[in-house]
Parts: sequence; structure tokens; C-alpha cells
Amino acid sequence: MPSIAARLDRLPITRLHLVVVTCVGLGLFFDTYEVFLAGTLSTVLKNEFHLGADALKAVLASAFVGQFLGAILLGRVADRLGRRRAFLLNLGAYSVFSVIGGLSPNVEVLVVARFLAGMGLGAELALADTYLSDLLPARVRGRFIATAYTIGLLGVPAAGFLARWLVPLAPLGVHGWRWMFFLGALGALGVWVLRRILPESPRWLAATGRDAEAEAIVSGWEDAARRSGHVLPEPEPESAPDPRRLPLRALFTTGYTRRTVMAWVMNAGSAFGYYGFGTIATLVLAAKGYSIVSSLTFLALTYIGYPVGSLLSLPIVERVERKVLIAVTATGMAVTGLLFGFAGSPAAIVGWGFAFTLISNVYSNGFHVYLGELYPTALRATGAGAAYSISRLTTAALPYILIPALSAHGPGFVFGIVAVALGVLATDVLALGPRTTGLALEAAAPAGPGSAAIEPDAAGPDPAIGRVPSRPAAE
Repeated sequence: MPSIAARLDRLPITRLHLVVVTCVGLGLFFDTYEVFLAGTLSTVLKNEFHLGADALKAVLASAFVGQFLGAILLGRVADRLGRRRAFLLNLGAYSVFSVIGGLSPNVEVLVVARFLAGMGLGAELALADTYLSDLLPARVRGRFIATAYTIGLLGVPAAGFLARWLVPLAPLGVHGWRWMFFLGALGALGVWVLRRILPESPRWLAATGRDAEAEAIVSGWEDAARRSGHVLPEPEPESAPDPRRLPLRALFTTGYTRRTVMAWVMNAGSAFGYYGFGTIATLVLAAKGYSIVSSLTFLALTYIGYPVGSLLSLPIVERVERKVLIAVTATGMAVTGLLFGFAGSPAAIVGWGFAFTLISNVYSNGFHVYLGELYPTALRATGAGAAYSISRLTTAALPYILIPALSAHGPGFVFGIVAVALGVLATDVLALGPRTTGLALEAAAPAGPGSAAIEPDAAGPDPAIGRVPSRPAAE
């Protein structure tokens, strides 16, 4: 019998795939909403709780410290107990503790609630990348993961415009900023209910020895495709099956070490470039002398660039080699970030902020697709979760780095730090990253540590072009 992986890769995109992409995208919506929530509300929370510099840093960092731990723990849970269980666990925890955050009577409760909510959401991105990579055919994997993130990135302007609308109000006598937390919890609970319909990953089931369950799911999808009029081609042969178990230390065994180092450096740089903007932008505008309402208006407008950039990535992500796309867009983020930092007029602030967020989300989609392609099924969620944990830990440290830099040297210096981090990221990915565009997961992330086939750049497309056959002979 052809393998489960080969049969998944020969499937057309069906209604079932679209349901999965939508459900995952809605969960990502609340991840991005939560990530940008504290940064968006930072000046409001500072005034509400009379926060000093240290307390404000703790509020901004708390969710990311929680996400650091959650990414490690739930990433391992997803490889051991299943993607679906981890998905339900993380959103359930987030919903509960987001409500508690909205009810916080003081800053201490707020910090703890955001830490625990962060633990719940910590693995959301790793799980999304892993689950969608498991299910989607190789030829369209990048485009449909980018589609899920386009849905998810609507959470950023939603946070911006909701803050602009709700912060000056007190519906039902409750401060508007508290409603921001309640709405996030309520929406995530709705997505938790929707996710109960998701199937377990057949690739994961097969990799853990549950072959009958994997067979039942894939056969059902094949039957659905045939009923809708598709003629399924024969599955392509594979180079090697996935292992059923890989220990955590496999991240640093021969063949995976280079990928792991590359992924960890890339995630640290992403924290400065991508999350650094959301964490510090409101404070940068306050430092330029703008009021809370004006700052929130400017941010809401620049945040439109998040879903727009994500949409622009859809026709690009399968045409350009992933690591080249990541390096080029990281460089664009460095340039536009510096221009935002030095901007003096409202038009320049909004214009360069919009350009930064637009480019950063072409980058982001390439980054997320890439991270889900670096490891075999038995190690995919663990590897992605460990890499994301570096991003979250770095993001937690950003307030302690960027806020003092802002106070001492101003916005231009802050975005100079961000530009240096992005330059290191681009160099790291170009030097160490494997080529993955268009390859089946079993070819992009070979399963046997120590084999010659696992060397990251042993095979792949021309990086200057990135166009490869949908089913290369190496598969």
C-alpha cells in the first residue's frame, strides 16, 4: 500500500481542507489578537494601574514568558498525544485566563492572568504550522498555510480598531479595555467548539502506529474527492518512511543541528522585527508627543497592513524559495522600521508603519510555512514549538531592552536595534537554511538522522528562482 503521506500529497484541495484551514485560521486570529493586545493597550494600562517602568515591562512581558513555556510543553504534547488534543487544550486555557485578565483588580492579578493565558496560546503557531503541514498537499502547502494566516492576521487590526473604539467608553459600566479581554475569551471559546470537529492528523497517526485510524481518515478524504468528480493520480513513491518516535535530543543530532540552530536564530530575530513593532509602537508614538487616542488611531491604520501583506503573499509564497523570501522581506522590514522610527509627521508615521506591517506579513507567512517544513512528523511539533519558544522568550525580554533604549536614545535608536537583529536573521537563513519550496514533507525534512539525504542543502530548487516540480523525483 502507498504510504499515508504519499496519499495525502496526491489529494486535490477539497471542502474538508478548506474547513480545516478556516478553523485553524480562526484560532490564529485570537493568537495575533492576544499578542498585540498588551502593546496596543500599554499606555491605557499604564494610566489605569499607575504603572512605573518596571511594572509596565512586567505586564508586556508576562504573556510572552507564558507562551515560552506553553510552546515547549504543548509542542511536545502534540507530538506525543496528538495535534487535536493540544489544539483544544491551548484555546481552552486561553479563554479562561483571558476572562480573569479582564477582571483584574490590580496589576499583580493582570500579570499572572496574562502569563497563564500566554501558556495556553504558547503553542498555537507551532500547532497551526505543524497540523496544516501534515494535512496539505505539497504543491499548495505554502499558499493554504498563508491563507490561514491571512485569516489570523485580521486579529491585529481588530485589536487596533476595537481599542480605538472601546478605550474611551465604559459599556455597562465596565471599562472598555476590560471588554477587549472579554471579547478575546468569548471568541476563542467559539473557536474551541468549532475545533472539536477537526480530525486528528493522519500523518501523526501513522507515525505513532495508529495505522487503522489514519487509513480510515485518508480513505474518507479520497472517497469525498472522487464523489466531487476528481480523478486521483497514483501516489508517488517515497524515499523513506517517517520514524514512529524521535527523542527531544534529536533536535541536536547529526542532520538536524544545522536546522535547529538556523530556526532558533531566525525566531530570535523575528521577535525583534515582528513582535517588537507591536510591543513598542504605542510607546514610540507617545514619545513623539501624540495622545492616547491619536496613537491608537495611527496604529489602527498601520495595522491594516497585516492582513493586506498576508494576502499579497498568496501568489508569491509558492513561487519564491522560502529562505530567499524570508531574507528579502526581513531586509525590507529593517529599512521601513528605521523610516518609521525617524518619521515626524502623521502621514509619514502611518505610511511607513503601513509599509512595515505589509512587508512583515509577507515575511511572516514565508516564515510560518518554512518552520513547519524543517522536521519529520515525529519531531515536527516539538521542533517548531522549541523554536517558537525562543521567539516568545526573546519577545518577553524586549520591553527590558527597547523601553530603556527608547527613554535614553529615542525611536530612531530603537529601530536601529531592530534593523541589526533583522540583518542577522537574513544572514542566518541564507547561510544555514535548507530549500523546501514545493517538496513533499518527507523530502524537505528527511527522517533518518545521520543519513546523507538529511543534509539541508543536498537537494532543492535554484534559490534564485524557487520554482520546482510539485512532485520531485527525490520523493
